Amino acid sequence: QLQVVESGGGLVQSGESLRLSCRVSGLTFAAVGVGWFRQAPGKKRERVSCITSGGQTNYEDPVKGRFVVTRDNAKDTVFLQMDRLKPEDTAVYYCAAQIQLLGSTTCPARYTGWGQGTQVTVSS
Repeated sequence: QLQVVESGGGLVQSGESLRLSCRVSGLTFAAVGVGWFRQAPGKKRERVSCITSGGQTNYEDPVKGRFVVTRDNAKDTVFLQMDRLKPEDTAVYYCAAQIQLLGSTTCPARYTGWGQGTQVTVSS
C-alpha cells in the first residue's frame, strides 16, 4: 500500500532555511516520481517542484533559485531544501508520489499518493 509521509515543516524568519522530507513506501522507490505542492490559506494548491524517477527536476518560477529538490533512493526519501524563505512561502506543503518507468525524465501529470501535509510558516 502506497504511503507518503512529509516532515520538516516549522516556523522560521524571512531569509532562513528549512528542509522538508518526503518518505514513500509501498512502491519500488526508484520507479517513483515525486512532486511537492503547497496551499496557502484562501488559495488554490499549486505545484512547487518535482523530481522524476530519473532524477530530472523541475521548479515553478516563484521558487526557482531558492528551492532544491533531491532524492535518496537508499532511504526512499525526497528532500526539498528551501533557502531564502519569504513570507509568501507560508503554506501547507504536500508531497505526492506517482509510479513511473525507471529513468523517466518527465514529471508525472498526476499523482496517486499524497501525504498529510506539513506547515511552513515564514515570519517577516
